[in-house]
Amino acid sequence: MSDIEIMNVFDRKLVRAHRDRASKTWEDFDFLHKEVAERMCDRLDDVVRDFPMALDIGCHGGDIAEVIGQRGKVEHLIQCDLSEGMVRRADKQKAISVVADEEFLPFGSEKFDLIVSNLSLHWVNDLPGALVQIYRALKPDGLFIATMFGIETLRELRQCLSDAELVVDGGMSPRISPFADVRDAGMLLQRAGFNLPVVDADAIEVRYENPMKLMKDLKGMGENNKVLERRKSFTKRELIMHTLQRYLDEFSGDDGRVPATFQVLYMTAWKPDPSQQQPLKPGSADKKLADALGVPEHILQGKDKP
Repeated sequence: MSDIEIMNVFDRKLVRAHRDRASKTWEDFDFLHKEVAERMCDRLDDVVRDFPMALDIGCHGGDIAEVIGQRGKVEHLIQCDLSEGMVRRADKQKAISVVADEEFLPFGSEKFDLIVSNLSLHWVNDLPGALVQIYRALKPDGLFIATMFGIETLRELRQCLSDAELVVDGGMSPRISPFADVRDAGMLLQRAGFNLPVVDADAIEVRYENPMKLMKDLKGMGENNKVLERRKSFTKRELIMHTLQRYLDEFSGDDGRVPATFQVLYMTAWKPDPSQQQPLKPGSADKKLADALGVPEHILQGKDKP
């Protein structure tokens, strides 16, 4: 048992409930998940190998299965989601579908050659623990590749909500999920034991005719607020109207539309294996840096030494 206390930031029952509700009309709101699934699988195509057994964690409506099925790099795919409604929808794809919580994966050690996750892990309370479970479920030299929303996501809405709450309520409450940044994600991969971790970010800007359409999309994607410390009462109409007006005033373009930024973090890492490329030991290089740069070599001696 770990001596580290896990912070429960998100209401996981609400995560499930929101996804169950979103599953009923997923085809109307899956555009962002489909776009990111394509971009993630483009990166997977850069890996010159096939994967006999793969796992998709937090599969939503089966967006990864649909893309991977078109590319032929995976022989067998298991997809899982916290939401039974999403699993029923994903089951239409040619993959095995099971209900499973990202925080408590029901899979044994060293079962998968590839584990993917698309825009799901940002709702996990114990992300370090989830990454450790993913590490264990991978075979040696197995690949983990995932996406999740980063810290710049919905920065426009966050700013307008904060400003509106200060005016209407005289204070702020957590209305938008806290997100990780590139550095945090990289450190968590290393902490979980992964080798060769790479994390980078991509910003996707979606333009809306008005801010209400953005809020409707967030609800339809199951991405609305699930923070435990959120206010449980209904949001005041005055606060909503003030937020919408501030969004229009601050961010409207010449065409009258407003932007919404979704920052996507891409995480790629490998489970260690002796076959992987290893860093050279200090002093083992057989070529000099000065020769590569085409400059004279200067050897520190005596008073030149620091």
